[in-house]
Amino acid sequence: MGAVSRYIQGLLERGRCHFSAEEAANALGSNRSSTTRALLRLRHNGYVASPQRGFYVVLPPEYRSLGCLPGEQFVPQLMGYLGEPYYAALLSAAQIHGAAHQRPQRFQVMVRAPRRRIECGEVVVDFHVRRDLERVTTSAVNTPRGHLRVSSPEATALDLVGYVNHAGGLDNVATVLSELAEVMKAESLATEAQKAPVAWAQRLGYLLDLVGRSEVAEMLQALVSKSASRVAALDASSSRTGARRSSRWKVAINFEVEPDL
Repeated sequence: MGAVSRYIQGLLERGRCHFSAEEAANALGSNRSSTTRALLRLRHNGYVASPQRGFYVVLPPEYRSLGCLPGEQFVPQLMGYLGEPYYAALLSAAQIHGAAHQRPQRFQVMVRAPRRRIECGEVVVDFHVRRDLERVTTSAVNTPRGHLRVSSPEATALDLVGYVNHAGGLDNVATVLSELAEVMKAESLATEAQKAPVAWAQRLGYLLDLVGRSEVAEMLQALVSKSASRVAALDASSSRTGARRSSRWKVAINFEVEPDL
């Protein structure tokens, strides 16, 4: 067993599955280029993967066919390595909260500035930008590799309507909301909505009514009545010309939503 392999084995014995090339080189007292060459050989043999240049994850046998750890098992450590705030978001967060109409094909993460998608083996991590993400309510969820920061159910619902094109479209968002509403609280939703554009609250209130969860949306209406100065298009990418209106939510219904309930 080579020095790098022994180093990795030591990490596993301490319950750690991630490291940087710089950490490994320092621990071994070698230069980074020779350490990187040794790590490349281990990558080819399926013992480690590198979702980000200079950052490595150790692959237990059960994940070697995947070619990487699942996103939720390395994103917290990667973002700590990069020194960037984040939270698991959108359909990935909804799944964690139990609203999994279908398993997301990609792990979705909210960050403060644009980042390239990660493709590591069969694992794909998509990054989406919310510049005020540190205001968003989150919680820490346990994973086999540590804690994952996840948007609250209420924040997840607002993000879903705000980033609908990254959440499978309005039909899918409405379907997910029908399940996510089970763990949402009306008061928390009204508080969280104050941190987002009011048009998100308008669309979300309409969709919650549509899927029969009006009780969760009830406290949003006061915010909409007070703060919404204009009618919001339900589908922001389409014309509102000739669309019927929801006076309750100040929404132009320019898309006929068909949730899979």
